[in-house]
Amino acid sequence: MRHLIRIFLLTLLILTMYQPCMAIIQGGIDYKIPIDYSKLDEKELQQKADFYYSYAIKSGKLDENMTSALTLYHILAHKNPSNIYNLTKLGTLYDLIGQDRTAKLAFYDAIGINSQKGEPYFRLGNFYYKRELYKKALKMYKEAYKKEYSNHYATLYQIGNIYEKFGDTEAALKYLNLAKKINPNTELDNKIIRVENTHKINNEYYSNTRIRILER
Repeated sequence: MRHLIRIFLLTLLILTMYQPCMAIIQGGIDYKIPIDYSKLDEKELQQKADFYYSYAIKSGKLDENMTSALTLYHILAHKNPSNIYNLTKLGTLYDLIGQDRTAKLAFYDAIGINSQKGEPYFRLGNFYYKRELYKKALKMYKEAYKKEYSNHYATLYQIGNIYEKFGDTEAALKYLNLAKKINPNTELDNKIIRVENTHKINNEYYSNTRIRILER
């Protein structure tokens, strides 16, 4: 029931954000509020929502594609509250248009419904990383890694990337090399070389420091 209430509140929010949400006309859809969800073709709705999503992700703006995608995912989330896919998509889109609180609400609702799926954690990691909240981002990426994303390139890369920012070159290399096994590429190779050089310098510095202390 708590998730249904939140989904309802999210729906009200999107309706106040942009007037065309009241009726989506592109693609021949003309669903108006209030809606009898039981009579809607879920497969058709999903296809259209994903279609608009692909364009909304490219623009990153609150345009007609974004509004259409948001509205359809809200309808789908209301129709099938146990499906975290639609909540995760909503969180991703709200993140893009700067609706931070609503984005987090959608992601955490998805986790609350099924905490064993990696995607919501990964998206939350992206959310926090974008806002330079690296500790929170690392926590979410590692949760994604533990759930389903142990072989997910972007998750492994981002974990390594954050460890590099924290100066933990050993941990950074561990995850960057795991990412390399999945998708070797020149950019990653260059990053690994840079981190290896930093790691070597750090080891030499601490080794020399310990020697000086012992000689005193």
